[in-house]
Amino acid sequence: MGLRTPEQYKASLKDGREVYYRGELVTDVTTHPIIGTAVEHACIDYRMAEDPRYRDLAICIDPQTKEPYSRYFHLPRNADDLLKRSQLIAASTREGATLVVLIKEIGTDALFALHIVAEEMAKRGKPEYKERVEKYYKMCRDRDYGVAVAQSDVKGDRSMGPQGQEHPDYYLRVVEERKDGIVVRGAKVHTSVLTNTDEVIVLPTRAMKPEDKAYSVAFAVPAATKGLKLLASSYGGFKKDPFEFPISASHKMMETLTVFDDVFVPWERVFMNGETEAAGFLALTFVKFHRFTAVSYKLPLLELFAGSARAIAEYNGVDGAGHIREKMTELAAYHATVQGLIIAAAHQHAVVPPGIAIPNVLLTNVAKYQFASNYHTAVQMVQDIAGGLLVTGPSVEDWRSEATGPYVKKYLGGKKGIPTEHRLRMLNLISDLTAGDFGGYQEVLAVHAEGSLEAEKLQTFREYDFNSAAAYARELAGIK
Repeated sequence: MGLRTPEQYKASLKDGREVYYRGELVTDVTTHPIIGTAVEHACIDYRMAEDPRYRDLAICIDPQTKEPYSRYFHLPRNADDLLKRSQLIAASTREGATLVVLIKEIGTDALFALHIVAEEMAKRGKPEYKERVEKYYKMCRDRDYGVAVAQSDVKGDRSMGPQGQEHPDYYLRVVEERKDGIVVRGAKVHTSVLTNTDEVIVLPTRAMKPEDKAYSVAFAVPAATKGLKLLASSYGGFKKDPFEFPISASHKMMETLTVFDDVFVPWERVFMNGETEAAGFLALTFVKFHRFTAVSYKLPLLELFAGSARAIAEYNGVDGAGHIREKMTELAAYHATVQGLIIAAAHQHAVVPPGIAIPNVLLTNVAKYQFASNYHTAVQMVQDIAGGLLVTGPSVEDWRSEATGPYVKKYLGGKKGIPTEHRLRMLNLISDLTAGDFGGYQEVLAVHAEGSLEAEKLQTFREYDFNSAAAYARELAGIK
């Protein structure tokens, strides 16, 4: 057991994995001009474990071996465990300039869910899944692996499930069972960070019907597994100057269309195979943890909205205007509301076999819905406070040019005593955050990542105790 260094993590990615970027095979993800930037960004998790400022938050100590391991792998047992996990996710995202790391967060969300579902399947006469999950979890924890999750099937015609599609591979499925394992075929989409993790856990995307046995499958494979093809993409895709793009110049989030071209999975790595009644249970259990993770890593972004709005209002000399103060108050309330809901979700957790704490599902979904449904309004308020220079301002080349720089410095100053450079840097930060490719990327994530607005509303409707509320209303109305 032990923690890896950033160098050991990067070395583990030189394993011959089959990654394509813009149609071309990538020979080494660590040195690729785009994916390599994502690799460096992911090193944040490993550096934090070495940093005295974060070490107590970033690691746990095994009570039996006394060896350290990443807190991400710590099975949550109570509110304190959930809160520290949330705090670590938020802290790493802050270190990443509001861009989440995710190389352990999503994977451990899946591992927690697998523990719960495997425990239930053991009660139903299938103890082998529990044994496999526990063994795989310990391997990932003890080797300090980065673990991605592939859950979202490409789906094809979304009015149908796996059956009746134009071809049967719109949902990933088992195409062959062997004595030593299974062979799977299909594709998953929206697979975050798999270009730079060691492993990938594959989960079903939805509840399945009895005829969907081939699609009711969960397993894990190394990223370099034969037949696993990663078609990588990212926002942007060009080199940027940090002055003009202070967030996105040094950070990338890689996504992949993850193709399983007849991939062999040994039995010890299969966690579900044909159990249609458990497929939906696993999909939803994963989401219970994953949306808690999602809200946790959104918090630094909301803090940045409020902070950048306050700073640029001061630089523009309008921080005393009533309508500006009103917008800043709205941004502060937005941040505080989402943060308060996620803290409450940790405190009002439920403990389920095998003794794992699940964040309060209702409060987690309300927090995620509040974040997603108010995001674009928050962007509008920050842009309104900042002004049109977000998209019409001069370039970094204009600022640095001997011929044009003096004009930029003279004419784009703001409030007396504020250097022009400070104002331009803040405008560039807000532009990067809200008006460029990174801003567009974040706006789409707000709507779709970790579940759509409709998915969060549906779960909120399911979890709220309408029967109790209606009984109270009938009591006060005098209805017996």
